[in-house]
Amino acid sequence: MNVAKKLKRSIVFLLKIALFASLFAIFFGIFGINNPWLFDLSRTTGVTFVTFAVVGVALMSVYGGYAIGTQKSKPIIYSLTLATVITDLVTHLQLSIMNTSLNNNWDPVTGQPKFVYETPHFLLLVIALQIIVIIIFAYLGNFIYFSIEPPEKCCVIAASRKGLSEIIPKILKFKKQYSIENIIHVDCENMYDAIDKCDTIFVYEIPQEKRDAVIEYCYKHSKNVLADVNDVAIVGAKLYTIDDKSLVTYIPRDMTFEQRVMKRLIDIGFSLLGILLSSPFMLLAVIVIKLDDHGKILYRQKRLTKYSREFEVLKFRTMREENSVHESAMENDDRITRSGRILRKFRIDELPQFFNILRGEMSVVGPRPEMLENIKKYTDNLPEFSYRLRAKAGLTGLAQINGKYNTSPKDKLVLDLMYIEKFSIWQDLKIMFQTVTVFFKASESTEAFKEEECFTFDAGYGPVGEVSCKQVEEQV
Repeated sequence: MNVAKKLKRSIVFLLKIALFASLFAIFFGIFGINNPWLFDLSRTTGVTFVTFAVVGVALMSVYGGYAIGTQKSKPIIYSLTLATVITDLVTHLQLSIMNTSLNNNWDPVTGQPKFVYETPHFLLLVIALQIIVIIIFAYLGNFIYFSIEPPEKCCVIAASRKGLSEIIPKILKFKKQYSIENIIHVDCENMYDAIDKCDTIFVYEIPQEKRDAVIEYCYKHSKNVLADVNDVAIVGAKLYTIDDKSLVTYIPRDMTFEQRVMKRLIDIGFSLLGILLSSPFMLLAVIVIKLDDHGKILYRQKRLTKYSREFEVLKFRTMREENSVHESAMENDDRITRSGRILRKFRIDELPQFFNILRGEMSVVGPRPEMLENIKKYTDNLPEFSYRLRAKAGLTGLAQINGKYNTSPKDKLVLDLMYIEKFSIWQDLKIMFQTVTVFFKASESTEAFKEEECFTFDAGYGPVGEVSCKQVEEQV
């Protein structure tokens, strides 16, 4: 490991420690004004400190943590803010409960200890100061990281212009992380020479045999590889030994009886809580829809869930009532009403699906139920699309956390199958927490399909040619 990499890791580690210490100091420094016992060495102080530390570290892990160098500053700010606010709320509640016992706040009527949710204005001050610190550390951290670590020289290997048009624009959004040096067709004679000159290799939609050869070459020469997922089954595979022979075993995943019971209990509890908490927003949606065009409130559409069972999904209507075409929304789609654009942007149109979950037709977490018309179209092009029906349809899932409304069917399929293969109750809980981050990127996550998603490259691209990064940027 060279000196630069050691320095980078040390600085990242120190920044993480400094960030958490700052958040910790703000919380206990502010609340210590009215609670001087927080600065004493006692069991109560220790419990409060441990609560803040454990909850904070756990939630930062769930939301992605202080991922400087791999994430842009805004997503880091959103994730850390969510984790910190929840940690503050939990620790402040515990602090108030302890003070009820310590200070003997007796109710003069009942003669019993009286719970007091203390100094909520201090909590707001703490959160405001912590958000300022998080913003500073996010931008400062990425600035320091990229000052030390230049963009990785990368090479993109594909087999078609369509493949390039899908991956190149995504890479160009991360110019601080990646610098495209070469764009190579998989049949290019000097492909391996181009690989030798780069640090990271993107392998996208090339034949399996050639893909394996490229990945093996990169592994041999210690190159970073980012490849599209061709075989999701490998994700759920495990090492299996027969005598002294090592094999990889794959058993189709299905939930155990205990997992099914636990998942259903979570669905019932979460849907009831969701209906209760979202009822003001649902009432507001009803009023807005009625005022807009006086039409029906709910929209019902047939969808498929586990084992291809058909059900009617419930949504607030966001399109004109006379619309009879069942197609996914396009960019600037004139079928969407004025109220519908607002409801879709903030995902309020999905709230009635809590009733689908309560009735057992859907789950909180799982692959999103597709329109029947889309399922036939997608399955014709991607036969593996039917594998999504091994799990109950969900309100949220990996595809909703990591993708957008207009994410390609193939990429959504990969995420859905990854969820099914790696299913666990803990993964469900993480996804439920992470779903909150979708609202911070509402304009991106609900972005509609464009009429044309394919870019063209006519700069000498071919089996023995290359396209320069400059030419790609000009055309993208």
